Order: sequence, then structure tokens, then C-alpha cells
Amino acid sequence: MGEVMNTLKVMPENPDVDLEQLKAAIADLVKEPASLHAIEEEPIAFGLVALNTMVIVEDGEGGTDAIEAAIAELEDVASVEVTATGRLM
Repeated sequence: MGEVMNTLKVMPENPDVDLEQLKAAIADLVKEPASLHAIEEEPIAFGLVALNTMVIVEDGEGGTDAIEAAIAELEDVASVEVTATGRLM
């Protein structure tokens, strides 16, 4: 089996959420065997900014389920959605 990169779109509760604190909290949740590749900001509308979180995991069923659930439990997170998946060569 190989590795895949999944992009998780993390939507904050509101535009007032401290994105730097949220990024740090997300980074703390991504642990071995997964690894955090990057977190990029994506402006949505009316000051709301989503965090596109790229996580590398082993190719297999349920690869990001635990990470998604942990991020969704964070206080300032409204939703978490996998928006892209790609195999790493």
C-alpha cells in the first residue's frame, strides 16, 4: 500500500475565530502514522476563511476518519469535509 494526500476543508464557526490558534490546534491533532503537509487559508465570503488542511495517510479504508472526527470536536469548528484525495508516488 502507498500513501495518499487528503485535503480536509475545515470551516470555522464564524469570521471572528483566531485562525492561527485553530491551525495550531489542528496541527496538534495530526499524529503518526498520519502527517500534516500544509494548512492553507481559503477566503469564502463575508470575512469567513476556510482552512484547507492537507494530511498524508496510508492508503486504506477510513484513512482520515479519526482525524476528521478529532478536528470536528474542536470548539471553533463548524464542519470538516474531505474535498480531495490523491495517491502519492
